[in-house]
Amino acid sequence: MKLIFAGTPDFAAAALEALIAAGHEIVLVLTQPDRPAGRGMKLTPSPVKVVAEKHGLPVYQPEKLRTPEQQAPVAAINADAMIVAAYGIILPQAVLDMPTLGCLNIHASLLPRWRGAAPIQRAILAGDAQTGITIMQMDAGLDTGDMLSVHVTPIAAVDTAHTLHDKLMAQGAEAIVAALADLPALQSKRTQQPEAGVTYAEKLKKEESQIDWAKSASALDLMIRAFNPFPSAQTTLDGTPVKIWRATPTTGTGQPGEVLRADRDGIVIACGENALAVTELQKAGGKRLDATAFLAGTPIAAGSRFGN
Repeated sequence: MKLIFAGTPDFAAAALEALIAAGHEIVLVLTQPDRPAGRGMKLTPSPVKVVAEKHGLPVYQPEKLRTPEQQAPVAAINADAMIVAAYGIILPQAVLDMPTLGCLNIHASLLPRWRGAAPIQRAILAGDAQTGITIMQMDAGLDTGDMLSVHVTPIAAVDTAHTLHDKLMAQGAEAIVAALADLPALQSKRTQQPEAGVTYAEKLKKEESQIDWAKSASALDLMIRAFNPFPSAQTTLDGTPVKIWRATPTTGTGQPGEVLRADRDGIVIACGENALAVTELQKAGGKRLDATAFLAGTPIAAGSRFGN
């Protein structure tokens, strides 16, 4: 097919690579403008732009697509369809109507659950047993379009946002290639999203990342995994900021935040219910370390306290 592709992060870049490998003609790639990144805050292209330039594809990077002038490069192409994956810029109805077969979105949840910006993290945080990819015919609403295909993925007890992202990234790339191979049939039997079960995956906020040790160990386990790698679950030890990267619920009783035991098997910290065995953590300015390496440089005695 003759396609326009719109996306920005790694999740979208994988789908673009898959569409190119499947033999589709990508006539234009839309991605967000280069942004400052890294310690030097150097302008850095998005992963999608990197893939597009590697394959010699034309790239368009508008800040918005609101005006006829901003929309003109899209309107000039008589595309069969536009594929959208984590683009991050709202597509007005005029743009949605430009491709012959409309715009298809690769969304990382089982719609209508977790519409919005952070479906992967919110699914883990809520303790969902499964998530997946929905290929959706886009409309002007927030992830409200008709569903063309649904692909389920279990959420493992050890999945972090990082590992689940990578699973869904691969699944999304496969799903969009399969959808385009059977698009007329899928569009003819597309399904409206049910009104029941709608939830919204709000963008993650930095203030959500502070660990409240009064919560249960199971709830904090979900939080730590959902916020790995961003924004990371954070606490303090003797006033020093510490990030918690990996932990496992275990048994134990004590005051919330109290260290019950600290050895090479982990740093066991009491929670509001049960305890967490922390196995990977990081002091401010330091490296991510397993519990053994961390304790070698920062001895912790039983009875010490994490958090306020």
